[in-house]
Amino acid sequence: VSAGNGCGHTLLTPHSGTLSSKNYPGTYPNHTMCCWRLQAPPGTSLLLAFGDVDLEPSEHCAHSSLLLADPQTGTAYGPYCRNSVPSTPLLVTNSSTVTVLFNSTSHRSGRGLLLSYATSQHPGMGASSPGLQRHPGIPDPPLTMCFSVYCPAGCKDIHGDIWGNPSQGYRDTSVLCKAAVHAGVIADELGGQVTLSRQKGITLYESAFANGLRSKRGSLSEKRLVFHKVSCLLFPACDDVLEVVAFNASSWWYEVDVLGQDRSWVAERAALSTTGHSWAAEPGTKAAWLELDLGTRRNVTGIITKGSSEQYNYYVTSYHVSSSRDGKNWRPYRGSSGQEDKVFEGNADSQGEVSNAFIPPMVARYIR
Repeated sequence: VSAGNGCGHTLLTPHSGTLSSKNYPGTYPNHTMCCWRLQAPPGTSLLLAFGDVDLEPSEHCAHSSLLLADPQTGTAYGPYCRNSVPSTPLLVTNSSTVTVLFNSTSHRSGRGLLLSYATSQHPGMGASSPGLQRHPGIPDPPLTMCFSVYCPAGCKDIHGDIWGNPSQGYRDTSVLCKAAVHAGVIADELGGQVTLSRQKGITLYESAFANGLRSKRGSLSEKRLVFHKVSCLLFPACDDVLEVVAFNASSWWYEVDVLGQDRSWVAERAALSTTGHSWAAEPGTKAAWLELDLGTRRNVTGIITKGSSEQYNYYVTSYHVSSSRDGKNWRPYRGSSGQEDKVFEGNADSQGEVSNAFIPPMVARYIR
């Protein structure tokens, strides 16, 4: 839980999380405070990674400070500010409960703080700060070597850029865990272990919109990061495009164009590779749906959507997904949280492709 008027981006879960001061990485406000209470499952302890602590220096950190307290053992860490920083970027506690207190008085400068945490079940925590920065105990991987890092929940909205997309990989100057969310290998609301390899760089990293994030277009980097859905030693073909044997829809649009010619926006035209016009529901339809029959039960790891074409500027901005094994009983997709039906972010124009990953994947024959 968190409380106070100085809290910035915060996502706290029992196993990991990310928190920052208000306005981070801009200057934090005067006369604010925030108190976060981190609670891990019984029998585990908390590991805290200091991504950034940039509070205006003062004697005994009196003007602005970060203080951590372990109520179970009575241990305190800090206060920290710019002239009194943590001695190591990773703090290993002996407690399942830690209170993080940030406060400021009058000051002129300072980005504030960015901190992430995980439980002792996930010791190899990756950095949430920009670039492929490593914490002690995680060796710098050699070129083409496979390695694994735990990414805390809440990486999606931290400061820092990413370059690339899931298919081509990412520049190694990208924010590592933010790129993992973009690649669809972890859910931002849960975090998780990521497996990746460092490979030879490429000339150009194209921009892509995926899992609620847009990557930037970028030029050559010496090395790139490639994420793998399972062990990269196996290189499974889990990113293959599944064949759709039949399409169905709630309705489709029969249009008469300006030349008096009939045009049918039927369900079969929904295939991603179709040129010209696509599928469209009958105008005015409420709760329209498109159904894909995969022919047999398959492991479905994600979906790619695109608008109709440049000539017909139509596209879907958001959607729900349901699955069925028999075509009769349908189960709404609720994602990793499992609390409510997930709303997927769709397209913003009719030209670009948008990818959304299913975390966890679904086993189904029919997708609606």
